[in-house]
Amino acid sequence: MPTPATPQVGSTGVERVAVTDQAAEMIRRLVETHGPVMFHQSGGCCDGSSPMCYPDGEFKTGAADVLLGELDVGLERQVPVWMSAAQFEYWKHTHLTIDVVKGRGAGFSLEAPEGVRFLIRSRLFSDEEAAQLG
Repeated sequence: MPTPATPQVGSTGVERVAVTDQAAEMIRRLVETHGPVMFHQSGGCCDGSSPMCYPDGEFKTGAADVLLGELDVGLERQVPVWMSAAQFEYWKHTHLTIDVVKGRGAGFSLEAPEGVRFLIRSRLFSDEEAAQLG
């Protein structure tokens, strides 16, 4: 069966997702241990709205998910960041930055055993960015 086309947003040159230097370092460490990784921005109840990091392909994405962008963390392969299409409708006016802080996060995300957790820092797009996004 053919794979459906991957919906991707952000082809206007305005990035929808970014990563802090500290989070990029953690991602590189996780890739060294687990191989390529991916994020899915959760909106669930158990993990709040944490960005969940998985081995790439372990979290199955489909037509109900949107590819927000790919993070350049200084590796050969960029890191895809996904969000459910329904949640994207609420957050489409928001720029997201993946950061990392000390503390216990969700048990399903790869960084949990490291004593840190990924979190989202957000801001609304500027009027100029919003205009570019359409």
